[in-house]
Amino acid sequence: MQLLLRKYKTMTCISTCFLTQLLVLPPVSLLSSSAFNYSLHKSPPTFLSHFLGQTSKFEPRGFCRSSGGGRVMANRMVSSLQSIQNLDAISYLSQKEAAEVDEILMGPLGFSVDQLMELAGLSVASAIAEVYTADKYNNVLVICGPGNNGGDGLVAARHLHHFGYKPFVCYPKRTAKTLYNGLVTQLESLGVSFIPVEDLPTELSDNFDVLVDAMFGFSFHGTPRPPFDELIQRLVHQQTLGHGSPVISIDIPSGWHVEDGDITGEGIKPDMLVSLTAPKFCAKKFEGMHHFLGGRFVPPLIINKFNLQLPPYPGTSMCVRIGKALNVDISALRENYISPEFREDQVEADPFDQFKIWFDDAVAASLKEPNAMALSTAGKDGRPSSRMVLLKGFDKDGFVWYTNYGSQKARELSENPHAALLFFWDGLNRQVRVEGSVQKVSDEESDQYFHSRPRGSQIGAIVSKQSSVIPGRDVLQQYHKELEEKFSDGSTIPKPKHWGGYRLKPKAFEFWQGQQSRLHDRLRYSPQEIDGRMVWKLDRLAP
Repeated sequence: MQLLLRKYKTMTCISTCFLTQLLVLPPVSLLSSSAFNYSLHKSPPTFLSHFLGQTSKFEPRGFCRSSGGGRVMANRMVSSLQSIQNLDAISYLSQKEAAEVDEILMGPLGFSVDQLMELAGLSVASAIAEVYTADKYNNVLVICGPGNNGGDGLVAARHLHHFGYKPFVCYPKRTAKTLYNGLVTQLESLGVSFIPVEDLPTELSDNFDVLVDAMFGFSFHGTPRPPFDELIQRLVHQQTLGHGSPVISIDIPSGWHVEDGDITGEGIKPDMLVSLTAPKFCAKKFEGMHHFLGGRFVPPLIINKFNLQLPPYPGTSMCVRIGKALNVDISALRENYISPEFREDQVEADPFDQFKIWFDDAVAASLKEPNAMALSTAGKDGRPSSRMVLLKGFDKDGFVWYTNYGSQKARELSENPHAALLFFWDGLNRQVRVEGSVQKVSDEESDQYFHSRPRGSQIGAIVSKQSSVIPGRDVLQQYHKELEEKFSDGSTIPKPKHWGGYRLKPKAFEFWQGQQSRLHDRLRYSPQEIDGRMVWKLDRLAP
């Protein structure tokens, strides 16, 4: 983000409560004027009146009492799906408006340049990490200009280092100010290399996996001068190769007109654009694969004044993808897995022990629901069906899950008591297939597990006649409510007879580890009898 480097006097009349409310109210999409005025107790503070075109008396205590206004605002946000896919539903800023937003942020709203630069740089690094992961795009060249856009690049480089990347910085025209000197010192203390322009390789893509354009932002005027004109042409040249490293531009592609875009048609055509605060008008001309919005700090005052419609940020993310759904060539989608080799002399003799090692790895890697597994069954007609269920226990006797005994999978298992399980741990490039016979667990085991579940889940098991046709969701909700009231005294909820567990006793295991060039490792365990004793035979399968 290019921020206006202006000095503002300290606004001593800002109460701590007021600033807290401004920063914590949800910085999300469309907020109505009525909702905003309600949150300001129907009148904005006097020192904000210049920006809102109103005059009134500052009532900080009234503002602090307006937490309900924040809830009104949250309820008025446009849906995430609509905002992300419909470009016309997202607001764009002109150069003048972008500058005015910065004035307000660094004036009455109390932000400093270094705060905004830190948030912007973190947003950029987060967006890069969303698409270009460190295991495949490790070497990153960040080309920084002399202004705030360059400062955003320096901050992004620091965060990329902490994210596991190996950033390099080209910073030809250093700004001799404390803020920028401090950023350089921080990077140098981390061992980040600064490369002079003359030492850059001719073909940047030969040495760097990602190229970050942090040269010029929305406040730049005129034609880029040396050495930035040459650096821009180098980035353009990389893209003409057809196989060059991806280029990421911060806020606007350097050399573009803030509102009209690439006027000459010979400028940078980045693969990713990370807009900050709100997209600038030139972003409408962006044709790359990835457009992200960063800068999760826009307060309600600015949203209301500029009538901004911005997509909500998911979870705790500092960036959100915007733009229409990508036109993807499905046939070209592929992953070149990079994993340690998985050899026969490295595995356990017992597949249950090997499964436990891999399962523990998945848990340690903080993968989402590492116990999720695809369960495939088939009835007497031989037609297979699959669904995701959760593993609830495993030992040498088998793998256990719980369900409704009236469900489709239960009916199929009653006709054909054989099934297959598939665990897929994407973050580790691993999957495990397990095949075997299935039988119900004991009533005692089912009852014990049932009462270990949250009471809401216990009631849900009674409410749902799984796989049967129902007239609507309200039927479920009403029955659930009735049972909640019935058992509101804390009494024991009886396990329904139609609910319980299954155990799959494995007859075969296959452990799969993704590798480069599709030369995956596949090791299969199958039972074999030797001298009247069952042992597990290990075979390698062709990928």
